[in-house]
Amino acid sequence: MTARRAIGVILAAAIVAQCTPPAQAESYIKLPAATVDPAVNAKKATAVLAGGCFWGVEGVFSNVKGVISVESGYHGGSKATARYELTHDGTSGHAEAVRIVYDPTQVSYGTLLRILFSVIADPTLKNRQGPDSGPQYRAAIVPLDDTQRQVATAYLAQIAKGRYFAKPIVVPIEGYKTFYRAEPNHQNFMQLNPKNSYIAYWDAPKLAALKRLFPDLVRGKPAP
Repeated sequence: MTARRAIGVILAAAIVAQCTPPAQAESYIKLPAATVDPAVNAKKATAVLAGGCFWGVEGVFSNVKGVISVESGYHGGSKATARYELTHDGTSGHAEAVRIVYDPTQVSYGTLLRILFSVIADPTLKNRQGPDSGPQYRAAIVPLDDTQRQVATAYLAQIAKGRYFAKPIVVPIEGYKTFYRAEPNHQNFMQLNPKNSYIAYWDAPKLAALKRLFPDLVRGKPAP
């Protein structure tokens, strides 16, 4: 979001937060485990996912057991527009995204998708999440190999068939281009700024939902 809009959103969130408990900012659902989720015989794997503002996406996944590291960044556009101030008119092609390095013997790709759509992003929203709108805030799955694409395709079909949401699933599966790491001030933003009004109202409830719905998947200390 632009600096002016960011200030407006933060102030609005602060005002609303005084009247509404943060846990009511969004609703959460414990989706089922992926039925198609083959084991990966490796100690490290990488996932690229988008789910709205990358602050909260990174903040939640960094607390998932088996996650080694999480980076906020941009995916979908060019290197020339992979800067925060250039992604917010909706024309860059980029989505705010995260790159997750994880141990697939501890947490599977299907489990990452389960968490994404249970507590982070609403898969029925197109080009928006929470208070933010525009294609840069789209939820998206970006498979890095055929197995991830198979799991992603099957899981979207699984949750659509289960009718866990009142509206159709519209989240896209996108081809991988290049992930560009975001500026340093956007890394670990949720962990470093817990009292930020946006974090407190929109993202802290997501982490609370992770801990409530998936206690066995929560690590003791956030990953870097």
